[in-house]
Amino acid sequence: MHTSVKSVIQDCHEASESDRMNFPQILEKLHSVGIEGYSVDYRRLAKTYYQPDGESLDLSFAPLEVPVAATFDSGGLQAAIREAQANAAGYTYRSFCRKVMLAGCAGYIVSIPGRRVLYFGRTAEIHIEHFPGQA
Repeated sequence: MHTSVKSVIQDCHEASESDRMNFPQILEKLHSVGIEGYSVDYRRLAKTYYQPDGESLDLSFAPLEVPVAATFDSGGLQAAIREAQANAAGYTYRSFCRKVMLAGCAGYIVSIPGRRVLYFGRTAEIHIEHFPGQA
């Protein structure tokens, strides 16, 4: 993976953690350097960013001080997603992560060309969320 691509990924990773950029801005920037998606693993505290040629980059993030709940609560997950989409007062990416973990989300996969996010629980329950404006 080219150094300039790694630099953009690192910037987007840090921007999400610090709320410097929102989800659409991060997707646009990642897409501009050829990243087709990424995955978040709350149990490993890691994100993996993928290029179409199979190259990837793993980055870790700080612990969130909450466990991934054993039971997948689709309603709680969707409420956290709607709050993020609305950029509700007091929203932060880390608070979103805590809320979805407490709703039993063990991680998620973002597909930029597919324009969707697949959230999954500890026992492989899933919720698919299309990017706003998609069906």
